Amino acid sequence: MKALVLEDYNKLIYKDVPDPQLNSDEVRIKVKAAGICGSDVHGMDGSSGRREPPVVMGHEASGVIEETGSAVKGWKKGEAVTFDSTVYKLDDWYTRRGFYNLSDERKVLGVSCSDYKLDGAFAEYVKVPYHILHKLPEGVSFTEAAMVEPLAVGAHAVELTPLALNDTAVVVGAGMIGLSIIQIAKEKGLGKIIAIDLADKKLNIATRVGATHTINPEKSSAKEEILKLTNNRGADVAFEAVGIGSTLQQAITGVRRGASVTLVGNVTPVTEFPMQFVVTRQIRIQGSCALCGEYPAVLDMLSRKEIDIQPLLSVEAPLSEGAQWFYKLYNKEDDLVKVILKPEE
Repeated sequence: MKALVLEDYNKLIYKDVPDPQLNSDEVRIKVKAAGICGSDVHGMDGSSGRREPPVVMGHEASGVIEETGSAVKGWKKGEAVTFDSTVYKLDDWYTRRGFYNLSDERKVLGVSCSDYKLDGAFAEYVKVPYHILHKLPEGVSFTEAAMVEPLAVGAHAVELTPLALNDTAVVVGAGMIGLSIIQIAKEKGLGKIIAIDLADKKLNIATRVGATHTINPEKSSAKEEILKLTNNRGADVAFEAVGIGSTLQQAITGVRRGASVTLVGNVTPVTEFPMQFVVTRQIRIQGSCALCGEYPAVLDMLSRKEIDIQPLLSVEAPLSEGAQWFYKLYNKEDDLVKVILKPEE
């Protein structure tokens, strides 16, 4: 089969590779659409330490079941599916308690690190265990289904965060995850959703998908603008969807006393933390790791047209042209949000 292979850091090659061989509990899927995640882009240059070459990246995808292993039950060839990005064991201590995203032997498709290597979906075919499959509802396209994973990451962050009717939320970062958070949070009945980003194009998209206000910190003080919009108190909750020190500060300083801040971005391993500010204002800080069971809800919301992917979708391109789109994302060209790659039929 053809695949887009990270052969060395910053070197992506579209080439022939062996078809994936199934274990008894796995299915082989003919990939119809696969999205480029920001973590793939950071993995391309080696900065994340999570994409050691050679590896086929890609964990946001959809397709059609091509073959099933001997132990697979309830699934058959020809069904249109998407699948969780997380591969986990069903008998794990955390899985049994409803936290498979924290499981001891958790693996992510398209990741290659010191602990494991699991080729992903930038290929004609990908294999996954059948217990992470999800059937596509009627009316949900393969492109929409390939965007369920980041939407579910946003949904997981929203579900973890204590929200009340008419609350004000700050979302720092208007990339794919931040825009997903905005769409999901809007459905929760928030009063104001304030999006913060350096790119005006992304802020315009944030407005299209539900943000009531936008702030570009290069043009005005985020903290001062937030105070103006919140009776000089600060927001009730904040979501940090970038993962660097400056945006962490924006999220924490943008909320009121007693507020909650949910951290979703995951770029910088270590950063400065305003301990005294957080303690004296009794701010609740929590991390949000990937997703955990939100796929069915997001798929249903897509089928009911409660989530609109069109503002988030930048490009649909052939998988054979994937390398050039990786480089465009890496170089931050055109403020791209989501690029979907499609293997040739």
